Amino acid sequence: MAITSAICNSFKQEILEAEHNFTAPPTGNTFNLALYDSDATLNKSTTVYTTSEELADSGGYTAKGNALTSVTPVLDSDTAICDFANTSWTSASFTARGCLIFNDSHSSDAAVCSIDFGGDKTVTSGTFTVEFPAAAASTAIIQIA
Repeated sequence: MAITSAICNSFKQEILEAEHNFTAPPTGNTFNLALYDSDATLNKSTTVYTTSEELADSGGYTAKGNALTSVTPVLDSDTAICDFANTSWTSASFTARGCLIFNDSHSSDAAVCSIDFGGDKTVTSGTFTVEFPAAAASTAIIQIA
């Protein structure tokens, strides 16, 4: 079992079927970031949000994680990019290995991408923050070139 950083294959098809709108709500969809432990299997084949190996409802974390604040997609040169504001859990005590971004507005909680943190990240009675990279063609979390 492993977490691999990847845009989900199902998402690639679903964007062509107009199933995802990254414009900030209320116009767009709500996207969440759920945290997972090192026993999770998340990769390009992940199709939907799953509770399998998601962190337990304790230590400052609740199922489905945090709703993300979406930044309206833009073009950077010839690349469409999407960004989210950083997200945090306060008074947290847990260990996470990676996460899944998914469309909470979609009827199936459709997966967007999985992210491997590169190792277990632990917080004890503190704030756990997921920081997103700069919104640019070569660094944005979601890029369509």
